[in-house]
Amino acid sequence: MPDPRHVPVMLDRVVALLAPALERPGSTFLDATLGLGGHTEAVLERCPEARVVGVDRDRHALELAGERLAPHAERLTLVHAVYDEIPDVLDDLGLRHLDGVLFDLGVSSMQLDVRERGFAYAEDAPLDMRMDDTVGRTAADVLNTYEFGDLVRVLSRYGEEKFARAIARAVVKARETEPFTRSARLVELLYDTIPAPARRTGGHPAKRTFQALRIEVNDELGVLERAVPAAVAATPVGGRVVVMSYHSLEDRLVKRVFTAGTTSTAPHDLPVVPADLEPPLRSLTRGSEKATPEEIAQNPRAASVRLRAVARVNTNRGDHAA
Repeated sequence: MPDPRHVPVMLDRVVALLAPALERPGSTFLDATLGLGGHTEAVLERCPEARVVGVDRDRHALELAGERLAPHAERLTLVHAVYDEIPDVLDDLGLRHLDGVLFDLGVSSMQLDVRERGFAYAEDAPLDMRMDDTVGRTAADVLNTYEFGDLVRVLSRYGEEKFARAIARAVVKARETEPFTRSARLVELLYDTIPAPARRTGGHPAKRTFQALRIEVNDELGVLERAVPAAVAATPVGGRVVVMSYHSLEDRLVKRVFTAGTTSTAPHDLPVVPADLEPPLRSLTRGSEKATPEEIAQNPRAASVRLRAVARVNTNRGDHAA
């Protein structure tokens, strides 16, 4: 069982970015990736005027977070949903807008720590990797049913694995003898396939393949591509969206959405930009922010985080601010 008191990544910075949008009585904060509820707990404690909606596709996370956040139950609504379903969540709850939204992307501490979920390559476990383990295909299904070309695409695009073709070829050959069911066999195949010099650099040789399978199984980039614009569209003037990414594919996508919303559509040679051509968003961070060395020392999972945040400053361009 994971520790429900695990301290979330960049907790104080996240709350500091969100708090100005949550000072008004009746303001609403949506944690789109609730996990164990650490960020939401801090918002509930430090932003007493805010109503909070916690969303997660993982029913186990919702159950544990609900226990942790029980003292704040009167201000909290928990919703089982994928975070690209924000418009549906708002409709179901009768909410017109969101004053603050947080995305803490990737796999959660709970999912990594529960061996049976199959997210971690350090221990032998079933090859599942579903964030909602009640629906959809598993990582084993991907390995056992995808054609060679599709495996290469997944490993190359989502894992940025330069040995994708060799790994895909080895997987296709190995599954002819026996289907993949557990992570240890896949890790062994990766050690056998990736050349020794490459295994000595860039971290664990299974890291990129496991990342690629997880992203494919959960459609993480597709969900994110839909979710961040939906969150931006739901914020009123003064509303804020904070996103924490953990690999370059996520961060690139978030950067693209935020850059579009913070860039004026006025011609560059205009001496004065008309109000209706001003960008609808203002960046609250200079590029992406990283965790401090002190936090990384306490929590190694913070090492790869990239945080970006924006505030809505007007209603120009509406939804295609994103």
